[in-house]
Amino acid sequence: MNFVLKIRRVLINSLSDKLYLQLVYYRNLKRILNLKRPKLFSEKLQWLKLHDRKPEYTQMVDKITAKEYVASIIGRDYIIPTLGIWKSFDEIDFSTLPDQFVLKTNNGGGGGGIAICKNKATFNKKNAEKKLMRSMKSNLYRTLREWPYKNIKSKILAEQFMQDDSGQLRDYKFFCFSGVVRAVLVATNRFTSHNFNYYDPLFNPLPIESRDGKCSSAIINRPEKWDEMISIAEKLSKEIPFIRVDLYYVNNHVYFGELTFFDSSGYDDLSSEHWNMVFGDWIQLPDCN
Repeated sequence: MNFVLKIRRVLINSLSDKLYLQLVYYRNLKRILNLKRPKLFSEKLQWLKLHDRKPEYTQMVDKITAKEYVASIIGRDYIIPTLGIWKSFDEIDFSTLPDQFVLKTNNGGGGGGIAICKNKATFNKKNAEKKLMRSMKSNLYRTLREWPYKNIKSKILAEQFMQDDSGQLRDYKFFCFSGVVRAVLVATNRFTSHNFNYYDPLFNPLPIESRDGKCSSAIINRPEKWDEMISIAEKLSKEIPFIRVDLYYVNNHVYFGELTFFDSSGYDDLSSEHWNMVFGDWIQLPDCN
């Protein structure tokens, strides 16, 4: 890193969380961030970054400790088996892993810290190492001021490979507001076209376009255990102003994915001010004074 970049990083890191969020919000959404009277979904998520900082949130976003947290609430049957945990890529003994598995970092968001192995004989370890080590060095508090990630000690975990009847792994993201599911995002084709389709709790399509993925024209059927998935999401989101509960549905079984406090880090306007306002209205901000 050259001298100019080092100085730039030092200056950025010296900014208060509030000022940093105001600047990044304007850069991403081209509007002034209202933190005194936030109304929009995107504004309230920034407010929550600053004011809603409970110690257990770190446990909930760490992909290793989150499993124990979730299992204590809904039971271990919903937890994807962990095959191993390591402090660095060099520690991984691939001979102990099955032919198919998933490697992921415990401190990352999105797909940046995931390496999928469908065939160990052809698995590109060098590319996986580069991807995972980059994720381990990242810090979502430093770059996005997402406080729950600030003190996570980065590690790599291996999980059982999962695939549903679509030949991929659909990700059902439940938008929960104080323990109530209000909307659901179904993410498909995660590593190709990256499609996002929104539904209401009855699985009726919602006319929302995400910045992060276009709607898919493919028919997505409501899972048979949809009501169970709703129930799980609401149990995991009780007394939390907003949290996204991600679940998978594989072979008629529901599995826990992850918990996310700041969907798209609060920089997705949900394709319109209308939906940005609707989702914002659903958040009841706590009294954090």
